[in-house]
Amino acid sequence: MIKKIAVITGAGSGLGASLAKKYANDDYHVCLIGRTIEKLERTAKALSNVNYSIFSVDISSKKEVSAVFSTIKETLGSVDVLVNNAGVGVFDVAENLEEDAVHQMIDINLKGSIFCTQEVLADMKERNSGSILNVVSTAGLEGKSTESVYCASKFGMRGFHESLLVELKDTDVHAFGAYMGGMNTNFWEGILDESITSGLMDPEDIADIIYHNASLRKNLNVDQVVIKNH
Repeated sequence: MIKKIAVITGAGSGLGASLAKKYANDDYHVCLIGRTIEKLERTAKALSNVNYSIFSVDISSKKEVSAVFSTIKETLGSVDVLVNNAGVGVFDVAENLEEDAVHQMIDINLKGSIFCTQEVLADMKERNSGSILNVVSTAGLEGKSTESVYCASKFGMRGFHESLLVELKDTDVHAFGAYMGGMNTNFWEGILDESITSGLMDPEDIADIIYHNASLRKNLNVDQVVIKNH
């Protein structure tokens, strides 16, 4: 019988794959969500148990998100942990960003997180339990050159997260936000040279910090952490 279910978006690589390992190690049934089946399968092979499900989903589509979360609830049960990790970035000075890039960042980074959260909130409130982890980035704390729309999407995600904290303050549903700097993942492929990415943070370290800070503990609540490169 499945006891605990964790849903992780953007689970095909990087931080999402690292967080999937953490929850698998803690005996969760991990639902891996992403756009590319092959990447999700690669993540699944690295898990410590066989309790996982793979779903290819475009989280910017409310219809697709609703369908997959309905399937999860019907076949597996209620979601205990939702990790809103999926994100995309296109970097250039503001006037050079193509329309498609603007839509993609707002649709995936912001709308996708909102759509996924909407699918679990009512059930979590009804059960008065559950955790929503929002992977925001330090781009949600300060503006950055060549990252105007990426920052706009992350500032939006921050606003959504902070509003959730207010809406959930009288419940036992937990919302947690992670604001971290650059990680050494394929997110930066074709954007930064390896000489730069090699000095960025290890996603395994970030996953460890997020997992342990987001864990539920008696008489205390960590609602956010900021993790920066030194």
